Amino acid sequence: MDVLSDAVAAMRTGRPHSSRRDKHAPWGMRFAASEGAGFHVVLGGSAWLLPAVGEPVALGPGDVVFLAHGHGHALASGPDVPLQDVRPGPDGRWPEPPRTAREGEPDTVLLCGAYQLDRSRAHRLLSELPEVVHLPARVGAHRSLRAAVELLGMELEERRPGADAIVTSLLDTLLLYILRAWWQRERGGEEGRGWSAALADPAVSAALRAVHRDPAHPWTVAELAARGGLSRAAFARRFTALVGEPPLAYLTWWRMTSAGRLLRDATLTLRQVAERTGYTSEFAFAKAFKREYGTAPGQYRRAAGRATTGAADRPAHGADRPAHGTGDHPVNGTTREAGPAG
Repeated sequence: MDVLSDAVAAMRTGRPHSSRRDKHAPWGMRFAASEGAGFHVVLGGSAWLLPAVGEPVALGPGDVVFLAHGHGHALASGPDVPLQDVRPGPDGRWPEPPRTAREGEPDTVLLCGAYQLDRSRAHRLLSELPEVVHLPARVGAHRSLRAAVELLGMELEERRPGADAIVTSLLDTLLLYILRAWWQRERGGEEGRGWSAALADPAVSAALRAVHRDPAHPWTVAELAARGGLSRAAFARRFTALVGEPPLAYLTWWRMTSAGRLLRDATLTLRQVAERTGYTSEFAFAKAFKREYGTAPGQYRRAAGRATTGAADRPAHGADRPAHGTGDHPVNGTTREAGPAG
């Protein structure tokens, strides 16, 4: 995989979830801090994002916001509207909203979702994201992102056969499109910094692609430098300045991150995991792994297995939400809600 895809795959756990919500003003939702990341899309109407730090952000139709660091935030029809707490369950899904008999067209239509993340191995590319990634709707901008949003909204509304699998795949796709849009915007700035600059630099990005494509290869600094057409010394300086650590230090970190992900696959032996991450013996691999994680590979695998054993394979969206004003039958998978009283 490429660097951006790998960065997301290294942190993702569980299944993402999402829901489409119809809101009648006044309304306000407060989301507590979590280990995951969340997004909101305004499909129609307007809303205000109230971040934990910083000024409120006005959102219009088509605007996308991504909150990568799991900090608490709120979404409301206005900056001063009373807020109701929304607390996700252990699997990251949001609870059922109360049913209402509110009639008429909604003032705001939202597409909200969240991803479960393992922040113990947070890739630096994601760690550098700002508190709020705001991607305003602009004609002709981020067409792939807009297409994914439209497809996701359609699947959540229509709930046709196969929707569970389709929605999960679309949520994964949406996350990558959001990150790509942010990276492209940062790269287009006057002064690139950090990982946005690293991915835009021909020599450094070539080395990163090589490491991610084949982490088991016995890379040397000279070999990675040759990929980018630089001398060893010039490459090492540029790589360290943009990535934040020397080339071989990043190689080791990525090998260990990949090892942690591979150990969750019970079909792979420890020898196979060691070989895929560049170690010729299980002993050398186990020593390096314990130095990085503080536990032996076998213990890590058993702990990861216990964390997932018995977890229900729930739908990726609110397919079982009750419809507004009816019995237990959902209406097109859309949740209609009235806001709190002013």
